[in-house]
Amino acid sequence: MDPITLHKVDESNFLACFSLKLDAQQEKFVSHPIRSLAQAYVYRKQCTPFAICRAGQVIGYLMVIYDYDEEAYFIWHLMIDVQYQGRGYGRAAMESALDYIRSRPFGDSNVVRLTVNPENSAACHLYQTMRFSATGRADEDEIELERVLA
Repeated sequence: MDPITLHKVDESNFLACFSLKLDAQQEKFVSHPIRSLAQAYVYRKQCTPFAICRAGQVIGYLMVIYDYDEEAYFIWHLMIDVQYQGRGYGRAAMESALDYIRSRPFGDSNVVRLTVNPENSAACHLYQTMRFSATGRADEDEIELERVLA
C-alpha cells in the first residue's frame, strides 16, 4: 500500500474532493463532500476538512471537528473513493486523523467520537479494530462511538 497523507482542503483540491464516488449501497452512509465542506465553512473556527491523498492524488475525504460544549473531537464524513477501497487507506486515514487530533488543534481533549450506521459493516469493523466503543448515544440512525487517546 502506498502511504497516504492528509492535506487541508483548499483551492487546489476541493474539486477533486467533489469528484469522489462511493459504491451505490454506501451513499446512504456518508454525506457527500459538498455538504461536508458547507458544514466546514459554517464551523470553520472549530474544524478542519482534509483531502486524503495517495501519491499526490485525492482518494478520499474526512473532517475533524471540535465540540467546545462536549470538549471532544469528532471525525465526520470519512470516505474513500470506491476504486481505492479495501486497501487499508481508510485505516491509514483514521490513524493520520488521530495523530492530528493528538496535536490538540482546537482544544485540550483526548476524547475522539464519531457516528456510524450499524448497517455499515465495513466501517463498524474498522472502528472496532481501532478501539472505538459504543457510548450508548445515538444520532438518528447512527450510533456514537468513542475512543480516548493515550
